[in-house]
Amino acid sequence: MDNLDVTDTHYDKKISDLQRRLDAQYDRIDEVEETRAELTKATYDEIKKYVAEHNAGMKVSNLYISQVKRKCGIEVGKNLCVATRRMDCLQGNSTTDATDLELVPSPNLPKNEDSRQLQCQEDKESAIVEALKHFKMNS
Repeated sequence: MDNLDVTDTHYDKKISDLQRRLDAQYDRIDEVEETRAELTKATYDEIKKYVAEHNAGMKVSNLYISQVKRKCGIEVGKNLCVATRRMDCLQGNSTTDATDLELVPSPNLPKNEDSRQLQCQEDKESAIVEALKHFKMNS
């Protein structure tokens, strides 16, 4: 763009075309970076495996991983558990087919503010943070 001749009669069209192409390339770069970020997210099982392999078989729970992720500012999605039937269906008080399944959100969060939850131990927290760094999920 810097090498274009400003006296060229088509200068404005050329600048506009080059700018459009450049913008399209930046949009594509953004798409690739977003896709890459999604692909590098590790599952809880992958994090558990990494922690065990690099810390003498140490076991960590999903709850601990969730706590550490939240502490590190990493978004923690809700886990969906499958409930086989609703209570009213089991009791025969519903027209819902007994084979219907219902997805129930079940995040690793306390049920209420008064609930007590086990807190991740320091050594396990460090191991989880190291795993998150390995998977480039934490800086």
